[in-house]
Amino acid sequence: MKCPFCSYESTHVIETRESAEETTRRRRECLKCKKRFTTYERVELNPLIIIKKNGVRESFDRQKLRYGLLKACEKRSVPLDVIDEIVDKIESVLRKQDTAEISSKKVGLMVMNKLKSLDKVAYIRFASVYRDFQDLGSFEEEVKKLLKK
Repeated sequence: MKCPFCSYESTHVIETRESAEETTRRRRECLKCKKRFTTYERVELNPLIIIKKNGVRESFDRQKLRYGLLKACEKRSVPLDVIDEIVDKIESVLRKQDTAEISSKKVGLMVMNKLKSLDKVAYIRFASVYRDFQDLGSFEEEVKKLLKK
């Protein structure tokens, strides 16, 4: 493993943790500059295909999902590790499906369910983009539903 700080070719593994989401986390230390960093190893699986609303198919992209969550949680007190955990859980559920083709609607609903229990403001932000609110009435209706629960 190459050091991301000094590009030295050798590092030492300090700690290894296995995750339930088929990920191995390794804490490493560079043998030259002594800086520490974390790497994640994931088993390469068959690609997941997301079917968009307009019928277009595209490969599942963890980073795109993470980015959407980060935007929804912007300026909120949601730690990055919680966002990464949500991404891991959603990907894990998707990979356990009987099919490799999943609708974007299903993914969006999964994200909304996670955000609803995590942070109401982040939920409303995500829902406003996901559900494509066209006017203030749609926005207000979603907030009222949220307040009832």
